[in-house]
Amino acid sequence: MAKKVSTKKAASAAAEQPQAEAPVIIRPDVDVAVEQRLVALYTLQSIDSEIDKIKIIRGELPQAVQDLEDEIAGLNTRIENFSNEIKSTETANKTRSIEIADHEEQIKKYEKQQENARNNRDFESLSKEIEFQNLEIQLCERKNKEGAAKVKELKQHIEAAKLLLENREKDLAAKREELTSIIAETEKDEERLLKKSAEQEQLFTGTDERYLFGYKRIRNAARNGLAVVTIDRDSCGGCFSNIPPQRQMEIKMHKKVIVCENCGRILVDEDIAAKAKALLEK
Repeated sequence: MAKKVSTKKAASAAAEQPQAEAPVIIRPDVDVAVEQRLVALYTLQSIDSEIDKIKIIRGELPQAVQDLEDEIAGLNTRIENFSNEIKSTETANKTRSIEIADHEEQIKKYEKQQENARNNRDFESLSKEIEFQNLEIQLCERKNKEGAAKVKELKQHIEAAKLLLENREKDLAAKREELTSIIAETEKDEERLLKKSAEQEQLFTGTDERYLFGYKRIRNAARNGLAVVTIDRDSCGGCFSNIPPQRQMEIKMHKKVIVCENCGRILVDEDIAAKAKALLEK
C-alpha cells in the first residue's frame, strides 16, 4: 500500500516539473556594417530608379529638341554660306563686266589705229590685238554666264533651305512646348528625388566610397540603370540568370556584398529591400 502511494507521489511530482523546451535554431549574426551598406545601396538604387522613370516619361523629347536645334543651326550656316557665295560670284561678275568694257575700248582704239596703218604688217598686228581682245571678252562673258547660272542655283538652294528651316522651327516650337509641359509636371518630383539621391550618396564616406563608385560604374554600364537588384524566382533581378541556393543563402546572411556572376550587379534579398522601403517611407 505504501509503495502505491509513493508511486502516485512520484508521478504527481513529475507532472508538476516543467517540460524541457524544444531547441531553437538561431540565425548567425549578420555583419551590421555590411547590412547597412546594402540597405544604403538599395535605397539609392530605388531613388535613382524613380528619377529614371521621370526621364522615361519625357521620352526622347530632350534629344529630339537638341537634334532640331542642331539642324536649325546647320541650316542657318548653310544659308549664310550660300549668301556669301552669291555675293562673291556677283562681285566677280561685276569685275568681269568692267573688264569687258575695257576690252571693248581697246578694240575701238585698235580699229581706229588700223585705219591709219602704214603697212600690212602693222594692220595684221593690230588685227591680232583685236582678236585677242575679243577672245578675252568671250571668256569673260562665258564666265559671267556661268556665274549667273550659279547664282540662280544658289538662290534656289537658299529658298529650299529657308522652307526647310521654317518647318524645322515650327517642329522645334512644338517639341519645346511639349517638353516644357512635361517638365512642369515632373520638375518638382525630380528636384526632390535628385536632392534625396545626393543626400544618400553622402552616406558613403571613407572606405565606403568605393561601393558608391562601383554602384555608379555598374549603373552606367547597365541599359536599364539597375546596379542593385533583388532575387526574383531564384534568378538575378537584372539579367535573370539562375542564382544557386547556396549563393542565395550567402546573400541572405548579409555578411558581404555579393554580385551576380553573370552581369556583375549587386544582389540583395527581400529583407534588405523591405528595410530600404521603410527608410524611404519615413
